Amino acid sequence: MPTAHATQAATLLWRAWQAGERLSGLPGALQPADRVQAYAIQAEIERLSGQVRTGWKIAATSVAGQAHIGVNGPLAGRLLAHRVCGAGASVPLAANMMRVAEAGFAFRMAQPLLPRSYPYSMTEVMAAVGSVHPALEFPDSRYRDFVRTGALRLIANNACADWFVLGDAIHVPWRTYDLVAHRVTLRRNGTIAQAGIGANMLGDPQVALTWLVNELTAHGMGLQAGEVVTTGTCIVPAAIAPGDRIMADSGDFSCVDATMLEAGHAPASNVP
Repeated sequence: MPTAHATQAATLLWRAWQAGERLSGLPGALQPADRVQAYAIQAEIERLSGQVRTGWKIAATSVAGQAHIGVNGPLAGRLLAHRVCGAGASVPLAANMMRVAEAGFAFRMAQPLLPRSYPYSMTEVMAAVGSVHPALEFPDSRYRDFVRTGALRLIANNACADWFVLGDAIHVPWRTYDLVAHRVTLRRNGTIAQAGIGANMLGDPQVALTWLVNELTAHGMGLQAGEVVTTGTCIVPAAIAPGDRIMADSGDFSCVDATMLEAGHAPASNVP
């Protein structure tokens, strides 16, 4: 894909994201033919945004999630600084079509994992992690019919990234915990809406993080020290509406919360 085409596709997607509008798709010449082209469009969205990338997200880490959007594996997307909030944030929903909450946890990297010619092992990846945080994600799509869009256009769509809320680093010795069986409960206005475990993220959030690292390095990107990775959702996404107070309770891994607004701007400050 010529750079000009990647820029044109990214411009359409970025403008739609900013305006809260929906596209029926991308024009034929602007559709990515492979993951290399899809990630090139994504990189152009980051450039056009003028925002610092603070980390990465993984979409479609459960079999049910993959079936819902018609893909056969996970997808990586970028977390842009103006869409990342700290606990207690007020998140606007006026432009959000999907209106669901996802809950899980995120890993902050202490060491970079840069591109190389062979894959990283899970042991190497986990050794590079500095901290774990409870997390909430409120995804969205720039396509009207995102369930039939396909993996490549979803990657170009920044893997449906929208708002992300990062809790404080947990203080328990998380490396001694079974992350596969670790339970996360999502409460909506104090009532349990969904619950799930770490196994819902590619069978193990550590496997998901390792997948992300190797997906990035295979495409010449890599993961930087200080970046945060949310490895997907432990729960089935829960419906939300303006006025809702959403809390992800990760037990010993603490809680993170957010309030849903109809309009306004979420703060990108006080991010742990």
